[in-house]
Amino acid sequence: MALNFQFLQFTTLSKLSNPQQWHGTNSRRRNCRLSDRRFSSHSITAALMTDPNYFEVGKFIGSYGFMNITSYSSFQSGGISNSQIEQEMDFSNVLEQIGQSRSQNVGEGQVKIRLYEGRVIQGPIYGASVLFKVYPGQIAGGKEADMMAANELYAHNYLQNEPKNICENIQFLLGAFETKTGEQWLAFRNDGNYNAADYAKYTNQNTINSRDLWAKFPILGQGQNWKNKCRFVIKVFYGAINGLAFMHEREMLHQSLGPSSVLLNTIEERNARILVPKLRDLAFSVDIRLTEIGKGGFLSEGLWRRASSAGALTLFEKRAFGISDDIYEAGLLFAYLAFVPFCKNGAMDGVSLRRLLENTFQLDISGLREYCLADDNLLEAVKFLDLHNNAGWELLQAMLNPDYRQRPIAKAVLNHRFMTETV
Repeated sequence: MALNFQFLQFTTLSKLSNPQQWHGTNSRRRNCRLSDRRFSSHSITAALMTDPNYFEVGKFIGSYGFMNITSYSSFQSGGISNSQIEQEMDFSNVLEQIGQSRSQNVGEGQVKIRLYEGRVIQGPIYGASVLFKVYPGQIAGGKEADMMAANELYAHNYLQNEPKNICENIQFLLGAFETKTGEQWLAFRNDGNYNAADYAKYTNQNTINSRDLWAKFPILGQGQNWKNKCRFVIKVFYGAINGLAFMHEREMLHQSLGPSSVLLNTIEERNARILVPKLRDLAFSVDIRLTEIGKGGFLSEGLWRRASSAGALTLFEKRAFGISDDIYEAGLLFAYLAFVPFCKNGAMDGVSLRRLLENTFQLDISGLREYCLADDNLLEAVKFLDLHNNAGWELLQAMLNPDYRQRPIAKAVLNHRFMTETV
């Protein structure tokens, strides 16, 4: 049964009229250092629905958390992001695999996020489907939950502040409010409950079933199905990079890019025509305006530490490093999309692929290709990256270049021949 907010004791997000109240104490606000200029209370209350009576909550969908990695020794300068979002993850299995990947001090993050379906029950968009993202209060989630919720709220508000210039490849925020128990509720337009990781899992299993069918009935056309998969994967990746390019143009980093942070409205390859990928999970986004670099508190301290380790010392160098850091993670997303959906079931997963890239081959993509050619389970991925005279391998090597200064910007990725030529 749907639960109407009118029967719950909620407070509206009037606290946002005073950013200091939202963050609690003055010291916490200094730690988070969100820009008053970018996130004015007027723009938030004017653009977003902040009254819980506008919404009705439906069924519980699921929950997810994040991995807290306080140190990591990898090939990329300084290692991976301080926090990475994973949908419905089996932490015991993931942490064991990462432990084998030369990482230290890895643990399950304290912040657990819940997801609910819902709808708008008042106002001009009455009946609109809503996806609620709920951050726990300080008692359950600590100050990190407050900071992450505030950061995600303000990031979306900033990216949506020009109604005539909204990017279709970024999840759209409709409203936000806080409960009396301290939980922060973010209400997004419900544009689908799938993500790229869901697609990879689904299509991988579906491919196995299709192989059995093709073996019995070759006339069904395995080649066309393979082309459909290629087009679908490229469209997923193109949408994610287009959203990232939009963020970078507005001097904002994503910093949590991965398969689970790419929202999909369909995972059926035959429906590629209506597919619209959207970036989500902006809780770790970072402001890279020159006046704000280095001021993000714990949410961005890992980024700037990696920047210093890579030799990025000036503000312009740190900004360039931040952009290239997002591109590196986008490169890992590209590798994930190129391998996991195409490989035989269980032959490759995200953690194993990263270990193979960074530790075994130390980002030598040509060496990785030779390795994959010797494994029948990986040949479909090789075939995909071989498209347009090895254009996929070329793009992957550019995005995962060990020198952050040599990586392409997001717009260059969009214009690469692997992305633009017809399959």
